[in-house]
This record gives sequence, structure tokens and C-alpha cells, in this order.
Amino acid sequence: MSQAKSMQRPTRLLNPPNVLGWRAFWLVIYALMIVAPILIMALGSRPIEREPLREISVMLGFLGLSMMGLQFIPTARLPFLTDVFDLDWLYAVHHRISVISFFAVLAHPILLFVNNPYTLRLLNVFTASRRAQASVAAVLALLVLTVTSVWRKQLEIEYDRWHVVHDVAAILIAALSLYHVFKVNYYTAVPAQRILWIVLAVVWSVMLLYARLIRPWAMARRPYRVVKVMPELGDAWTLLLEPEGHAGMRFLPGQFAWLNVWRSPFAVPHHPFSFASSAERPEQMGFMIKSVGDWTERIKSLTAGTRVYVDGPYGIFSIDQHDAPGYVFIAGGSGVAPVLSMLETLADREDRRPLQLFYGNWGWETVIYRGQLETLASRLNLDLVHVLESPPDGWDGETGYVTPELLDRHLLEARAEYVYFICGPIIMIDNVEKALLDLGVPHNQIHAERYDLA
Repeated sequence: MSQAKSMQRPTRLLNPPNVLGWRAFWLVIYALMIVAPILIMALGSRPIEREPLREISVMLGFLGLSMMGLQFIPTARLPFLTDVFDLDWLYAVHHRISVISFFAVLAHPILLFVNNPYTLRLLNVFTASRRAQASVAAVLALLVLTVTSVWRKQLEIEYDRWHVVHDVAAILIAALSLYHVFKVNYYTAVPAQRILWIVLAVVWSVMLLYARLIRPWAMARRPYRVVKVMPELGDAWTLLLEPEGHAGMRFLPGQFAWLNVWRSPFAVPHHPFSFASSAERPEQMGFMIKSVGDWTERIKSLTAGTRVYVDGPYGIFSIDQHDAPGYVFIAGGSGVAPVLSMLETLADREDRRPLQLFYGNWGWETVIYRGQLETLASRLNLDLVHVLESPPDGWDGETGYVTPELLDRHLLEARAEYVYFICGPIIMIDNVEKALLDLGVPHNQIHAERYDLA
């Protein structure tokens, strides 16, 4: 027990009512920070009012800038936020707000030009003032950030390189935009508006400082080393790590962490992977990594003793967050990793509650952890249902996809009382969620892991 208490970031079973309350609290704070510049313009003292279109232009510019700057918050992975919000949800909101802020910021100069075409001369960076030059540079950086983020995969930009471009562009946009706002010095001549933007700039800077210096420093003080790398079916690998010079970290089954291999923890790109081992044995952590190109192709070349830095644990996709008389897991391909962690943990706890796992794969030879799952079925009260798109000859199991009809055939009678965990391709998650709702499963008992990088 003493060793467990000394481990990094002890985790706990959250109280759902408290979680909902904290979610509402932080969402209100976040929303107020976004609209605060507009509220000051509308309700507080202000300079002499100008043309309506120009006022709207400034409002949209302020709104877009506050949204962009506050994007540093969800990407900072603050523990008090990640303990109450799904990190995949935070990143999904981050992506959507980024798009909204892009159009709001772009509308600012467009409306100025419409209101007074003479202002088009500001686009001439050779004759324009420095504050105008800064705004043009900020918009160009915003275009680079947006295009490379939305179409990264189509442009075939490697994730690590994109991450560096993304961070540099974000910092440039914030710095250049703030320079423009304070140099214009029209609305910021109002003390409340000026103080607000200074406070917001400090918040953004603290988030950046935490993400790029404080958290990596903490990772550097608690390194891990590779025990071994084991090949699995489906072109996947299990990476086993153990703490180096410290007690390790406690995690909830189903959570994930960011790994930094071959580089300093201060290097920008980190890669997220789910724990694929029992939370009851944190002295040796396992991660499942499927080879999908770029960085993941090199995992198999790792040798024992290689130093790895781990940032985590994160996520609330866990049986320890939702007590129930039984659990149903629905996984596709590499989405089995967090499910394996939950099953291994339940087995180590000698839990005898009824469990079901629907596991979809292309073929029998691509079923990751096939043997391990069969062993777990013998240790647990587990009904294991394999679903193959391209089954081998003589296969008498389920084929095709995890459909409503398939679920209806296999789900136990107490289906509405169980808690459901879904992880896999986004389209599979969407279809399965709809199927479960149609079968009478309450919405608050369905949990999905949708995390996807830009």
C-alpha cells in the first residue's frame, strides 16, 4: 500500500454528480473568457461609436482572437480538466473552435474592406504600418495553420513535422495579433479592455509554459525504460515499460498516456497510446502500438533499456469510473487496447460480473491479442464474440460488421442495466452507438473513445 501511495498521480473513482458540476463550471468559465471582450465593448465604457459594420468587424476580430488564444488550454492537458472531460472530447472541441475562430478572424479584415475600400492599401506590406504588417502576417500564419491541420492527411504531412508547424504558427498568430490590437490602441484605450487582454495574454503564456516546460520537466524526472517489445497479430506490437528510479504511476484501466521515445521530453511531438495492461500491476506498463507508418514503424526496433518518457495517465474511459452489474465492450481492430486493460484488471481482481466483448476485425489472422483474449475468457465470466469481415473457410462465428441485429442476438436480457464501452474506427462507433440506443440502452450508459489526431 505504501508503494501505491508513492506512485505518480494516484487516480480515483470519480463521483458522477461532481463531474457534471465541474464540467458545467469550467464550460461557463471558458465561455466567459471567450465573450469577455465583446461584453466590455457592449456594456462598458467605450470610445466614440463608429460605423456599425466597422463595430461588427472589431467584435468578430476580438471574438476570433480570444477563441484562438484560449485554444492553448485544452492542448495543455491540465489534470483538473482531463479528470472531468474526455480528452478526445476536448480535442474535438479544440478542432471545431479553431475552425470557428478562423472564420471570425478572417471576417474582421473583410468587413473593414467592405466598409471602407480605401483600407485595402493596408495589404501592401511595403508601405503599410507595422501594426498592419503584423495583422497580415497573423492572417497568413492562420491560413497555414488551418490548411495544414484540416488537410494534413490529404497533404501527406508527417505528424511530427505538422506538430512543429502547428505550434510555431499558433504562437506567431497570438503574438502578432496582440501586437496589432495594442498598437491600434482604440478599444484597448479603455482600461477594462486593456486589462482583459493583458490577463488573457498571461493565461495563454502560462498554458504554453506548462505544456512546453513544466510538464516535460516533470517527465524528465520520472523516466521509464523498455523491458521488451513483443510482436502481436495484426501488425501490432506490445511495448512493455518499467519505471527507472521511481515507483511508477497509477492509472485506471482504459486510460492512455503520451509517449516520447528517442527524444528529450522537451521535444514537441508526443504520441498517445492506450494502456494495454492491468491497472493492478502498474510496476510494468504495457502499450499496444499498431504499425501505421511514420513513427510507429520504428517501435519494433526498440531494444531493452531504451529510455522512454511517459505523460499520463489521461482519460475517463474506464470501468473504474462507472460501477455497474456488468459491462459490454465493443472494439474494432486496435481499439481493443483499452478494453484489454480493463479485462486484465478485472481478471486480476477476480471479478465475476457478467461481461461481453464484441470484437470486429478483417480476418482471423489480424485479431490482435487473440490468444490473450481466449485466456481471459477462461478467467472471467466473459462472452467473447469475434466478428470477421473476411472469415476463413469453415468459420462458424459472426461475419460482417457489428450490426443492430448481431447485438440483439447476443446481448443479455439485462442489457439496459449494463455499461457499454466502444473503441475503434469512428464510423463503427457512430453506428454502434445508434444501434445500442435503438435497442433500449440509456445514453448515459454508453461511453466511447473517439480520440483522433489532426
